[in-house]
Amino acid sequence: MMKVWVIEGDGGIDKLTRVERNVPTPGPSEILVRMKANSINYRDYSTIQDPRARGIRGPRIPNSDGAGIVEAVGAGVSAFKPGDRVVGTFFQNWIAGPVRDVVMPSALGGPIDGVLAEYVVLKETGALPIPKHLSFEEAATLPCAALTAWHCLFAAGKAQAGQTVLLLGTGGVSIFAQQFAKMAGIRTIITSSSDEKLARAKTLGANELVNYRRHPDWETEVSRLTDGRGVDLVIEVGGAGTLQKSAASVRIGGRISLVGILSGGLMDPTIFMRKSITLKGVYVGPRDMFSAMNAALEHHAIRPVIDATVDFDAAKDAYRMMEKAAHFGKIVISI
Repeated sequence: MMKVWVIEGDGGIDKLTRVERNVPTPGPSEILVRMKANSINYRDYSTIQDPRARGIRGPRIPNSDGAGIVEAVGAGVSAFKPGDRVVGTFFQNWIAGPVRDVVMPSALGGPIDGVLAEYVVLKETGALPIPKHLSFEEAATLPCAALTAWHCLFAAGKAQAGQTVLLLGTGGVSIFAQQFAKMAGIRTIITSSSDEKLARAKTLGANELVNYRRHPDWETEVSRLTDGRGVDLVIEVGGAGTLQKSAASVRIGGRISLVGILSGGLMDPTIFMRKSITLKGVYVGPRDMFSAMNAALEHHAIRPVIDATVDFDAAKDAYRMMEKAAHFGKIVISI
């Protein structure tokens, strides 16, 4: 038997329930992974809070991001063997190329069961080796936030050395983007309501710091910091509530990688036309992009920033931390 957390009924952190189930058996082209760590994303928190909004009915194991040890392999598996350290992919069916209809139903912790369990079955093509220098806890932060940041910067954002990128807040995506930008010689401007968090971002190589409580019209401050030109790229994690300001912050012909829906509101599309802005929605990325990112992490010895780690039995506490939005980087559940 194994311990598993499941989303029950209408959702809510208090209704997250720990149950026991039989340890699953891997089928052909599948691997059984003994999970050692999960990390959580805002998407996991919002799924637990309101599962029906995502079409989830009945018990569902949450969380997309996990890492562990291969316990057993199914028939035909050649990429992994028992004892290998692996990290799962967010989308089990997105191997390479552009996103397609078949991809979306394969998202862990949403349309299908996630990884907040002691044992999980993954597709052989739905896992990757853990970079050698990373712990299980560090590897568990990679599938969603890290890959999203990589996609936003390099694939969708086409950012290059010498360009300037605006990062909103200090959550998982923004902090990974800061680390990747530093690696690639990209100048960054990062925002936060906390001077303490901004100081931490400075230690990661952030070039310019903007406290949006002190500068509520932070797009004006961004303009000043870029001599009126605007940034080349914004990694937009706020959504409609900040998108208008992001559009004002980006240069003519610049790009916005849209990943977040943290704030509501309305926006006027006129500025996108007048400035010829490219707005690209980004939802994680494919396995081959994940593999390329891992190679860069290993080559540059980049380690994820983990703000807090909680025990599997106290998993609810991790979502309460996410609810408070006081974290810097990632929150991890250790199994």
